Amino acid sequence: MSVEEVKKLDEQGIKAWDQHDVEGFVGLFADNAVWIDVGMPQPMRGKDAFRQYMKTWFTAFPDMRARTTNRVVSDDAVAAEVVFDGTHTGPLQGPPGTPAIPPTGKKITGKGTYFVKVSNNKVVEFHSYPDTAGTMMQLGLMGG
Repeated sequence: MSVEEVKKLDEQGIKAWDQHDVEGFVGLFADNAVWIDVGMPQPMRGKDAFRQYMKTWFTAFPDMRARTTNRVVSDDAVAAEVVFDGTHTGPLQGPPGTPAIPPTGKKITGKGTYFVKVSNNKVVEFHSYPDTAGTMMQLGLMGG
């Protein structure tokens, strides 16, 4: 793929996330893609797992807006920093087996990074690193 094609794919992804377009985002992934999130005990495999992960964030922060602040693109990968703003008005479900965090009503600005590998115009690996500690501090759930 060209750098421009990879950049366009990434822009489609951030737009879908920003608009809470779960199907639009998940549709960018290859059928055999894997999503590795630093906060999850195991890699996520399959589009149903990706959908559930996204719905968890959109349930907890229904007004969430996301944007890319820095990005590096090659012909088969993207590395980016993102910022999101939202109000915690819904339960936030943590990793499987942990209780949901009740809504706090607090507005937060979250940060994170992601690394994506692409092939044949599809995401084949997605590695996400949300700043969970920073989010928990802003929600008043952790000292800092």
